Amino acid sequence: MPHLLRYAIVLVIVVADQITKIWADTSLAMYEQVPITSFFNITKAYNYGAAFSFLNDAGGWQRWLFTGISLVVSIVLTVWLYRMSRQERWLSLSIALILGGAVGNLIDRVWYGYVVDFIQVYWNTSYFPSFNIADAAISCGTVILLAITLFEKNDTEKDATGSQD
Repeated sequence: MPHLLRYAIVLVIVVADQITKIWADTSLAMYEQVPITSFFNITKAYNYGAAFSFLNDAGGWQRWLFTGISLVVSIVLTVWLYRMSRQERWLSLSIALILGGAVGNLIDRVWYGYVVDFIQVYWNTSYFPSFNIADAAISCGTVILLAITLFEKNDTEKDATGSQD
């Protein structure tokens, strides 16, 4: 995958994430639920913590911890993405998705001190924690990365078995 396409994916995720968060933040009251289907709402919530509201009520220090972690991870992923070969299509897609999501949430943490979440999935009375486009991109990128790690044979394994599958 060409470098330009990799960074275009990152940019599309960041822009889509920020536009949808601004829309949710300005259009909805806090925790207002707009039903879309029988298992999906649009609702506004602020997450001061990390994934699944981890450390949400920690008193404020977590903002700078998660901002710092996001910044370092974003820099590392940017360099890694640049150094990948064109043949590493799935790996570069997974890293681009994770990077786009990390930057989208990093922007929120820097500007607001929290991340705007607005997608709510539920079944009956059981609710999954609210999330956003950035979180979805990070999750999709992680699933691809795990699949590559678990199911793709590396060159050493190919050489050892003599197979070129």
